[in-house]
Amino acid sequence: MTKTIDYFFGIGSPFAFIGLAPFRELAERQGVTIRPYLIPLIEDNGGIYSRNRPEPRRTYWTKDLKRWAAHRGKTLTFENRAALSDPTPAGLLVIAAIETGKDWLALTASLQEAFWSHGSDIGKPEVRIAIADAAGLDGAALEKLAQSDEIRAIWASNRDVASAAGVFGLPTYRFENELYWGQDSLPFLERHLNGEAPIA
Repeated sequence: MTKTIDYFFGIGSPFAFIGLAPFRELAERQGVTIRPYLIPLIEDNGGIYSRNRPEPRRTYWTKDLKRWAAHRGKTLTFENRAALSDPTPAGLLVIAAIETGKDWLALTASLQEAFWSHGSDIGKPEVRIAIADAAGLDGAALEKLAQSDEIRAIWASNRDVASAAGVFGLPTYRFENELYWGQDSLPFLERHLNGEAPIA
């Protein structure tokens, strides 16, 4: 029977961006299915947006991001981020791709690369459409679906599933009801996939 990993993530999460490629490689290597859940940070469970953290923690978070980005071979752009629109609609676009059987992983990678490496304003529909088109998808059709009540209902349902599961931060992976928070937890997830019992 094929193993399935629930993948809780957001387009606006830099650690989800940094960890996407190694996670995808792990899933392919293990022959597992990824069940994606686009979600916001779950503040009710303890998730804290970086803007709401004390300055010492925010400063360390930025350094940690840069270290991990270099380790993963990714580039992060921090300039002018305050001027960028909310990336949440990009998550709705990915849900639309999931629901229509399109390559949501490729779209996710393209949107995250644009947002985090190039500082593109993926909060703007014309930017999202161009990115989807470049990824080989019908950006206009996906954008239209992304604005529907159906997709917004899935977004809300995803959040409910994540909240009930105890998810708080992004990305989080769930396998056999065990949660692994953060792309730095991928080695623990792989051990579990290999049949080792979780340590705690």
